[in-house]
Amino acid sequence: MIRIVIAEDQQMMLGALGLLLNLEEDMEVVGKAGDGEKAISLVHQHQPDICIMDIEMPVKTGLEAAEELKESCTKVIILTTFARTGYFQRAVKAGVRGYLLKDSPSEELASSIRSVMAGRRIYAPELVDDAYSDDNPLTDREKEVLTLIADGKNTKEIANQLSIKAGTVRNYISTILEKLEVTNRIEAITRFQEKGWFK
Repeated sequence: MIRIVIAEDQQMMLGALGLLLNLEEDMEVVGKAGDGEKAISLVHQHQPDICIMDIEMPVKTGLEAAEELKESCTKVIILTTFARTGYFQRAVKAGVRGYLLKDSPSEELASSIRSVMAGRRIYAPELVDDAYSDDNPLTDREKEVLTLIADGKNTKEIANQLSIKAGTVRNYISTILEKLEVTNRIEAITRFQEKGWFK
């Protein structure tokens, strides 16, 4: 019997997934969590074979939980609506065995679980294609500047924090906007978030 914990913050989706998987003759849902923190404690408590994890959840995201469970024997499968390259790359680094999209057919989930149990990795094909064509174009310093902008810092505060001149910060900002193909700081932050590049 494949023992499964499901972590999903939308209650209806959580219930539906639980019912669906319990209908499979070789699967049993042993725990359900509404956030990443609870998912981690359920995994420690039940030692399931598989933990199916959404990404955007309260308290701890699915990616943070997957990173914490990297050393455990439980195999993590991400099930999300977000086909974002940055998320996918982070998930692969965290050792997740599967990354599936919620709009896949429901029978695909059960067969993916069996494949993961057989030692294979199952990733949504569109993500694999994107992952190799969509690298973060910013340098480490530019990422640092954008992170400080996202934290609400103005040009002068960023200059002080990084011990550089305000003019240099402005140059970084115009390079960031150009590289991300956006026109202002808000759009730059949004684009960076959508790609899942903020660590």
